[in-house]
Amino acid sequence: MDWDNLRFFLELARTGTLVAAARRLAVDHTTVSRRIQSLEKHLGAALFTRQAAGMVLTERGRELLPRAEAMEHAALALQGASDDRQETLAGAIRIGATEGFGTVVLAPRLALFAAGHPRLAIDLVAVSKTVNISRREADIVVALERPVRGPFVVTRLCTYALYPYASPAYLDAQGMPASPDELRRHGFIGYVDDLIFSKELQYLQELGGPQRFVLRSTSVVAQQHAAAAGAGVAVLPAFLADRDPRLVRLLPGQVAFERTFWMSMPQEIKHLPRMRAVWDALRGIAETQRDLLLPP
Repeated sequence: MDWDNLRFFLELARTGTLVAAARRLAVDHTTVSRRIQSLEKHLGAALFTRQAAGMVLTERGRELLPRAEAMEHAALALQGASDDRQETLAGAIRIGATEGFGTVVLAPRLALFAAGHPRLAIDLVAVSKTVNISRREADIVVALERPVRGPFVVTRLCTYALYPYASPAYLDAQGMPASPDELRRHGFIGYVDDLIFSKELQYLQELGGPQRFVLRSTSVVAQQHAAAAGAGVAVLPAFLADRDPRLVRLLPGQVAFERTFWMSMPQEIKHLPRMRAVWDALRGIAETQRDLLLPP
């Protein structure tokens, strides 16, 4: 059986679409389709059915999946042994992170790290959703919730603070709140309730819930810019908002929230030098940026 075809099978099983699998494999989606058809022809059975939600494994596909994963594990072990002998950092690695943290904290510092390792190709997936490590959407994931099951290496990466912010123009028009009760009466900018990707983002409930929202967005960066434009009050990570001259932190010493980022990666790749190096680099970034994440 052609191992290359099985690689395509695994990526399609994990991502659920030809386009997403092609992106992971750095090929055209027609190549993924052709490889799957070749594998199905070799096995004499369909491995996927096309549904509204994407490509779904058939019973034969579900039977093949653990065997393909076992072959992948063996291939990764061999690759790790080879990498150890060469003692070089080379190859691709994908990091998944939340939009704000990935964009503001990780991106500029990973760029410096990558510059020192020209044979390393880093993908940074910074999005307003949870990057699914179980489906191998990334090799290393930084998320608000700790994985509760699965063969993963998990560590607490860092804690960060969030505060309410508004623009000077908004405060001139609506007044500066003097207490949490007064703050609740202001118009808020927040997340779209039915599209929120983590219960850890429901921090406004800890405030008692604002009386009204003026704007909602799935993007924390969009919330930041809406608040800076004077739309209302937004609770934002300090690493985003404290350095934005268009925003003023409200009720210092009275209203604050803290959240934790967890970092995880699959057990079977933890021995690879490039994974260990990037894992350590991410921990180093979190440590050196502590004042940005938890400002005084």
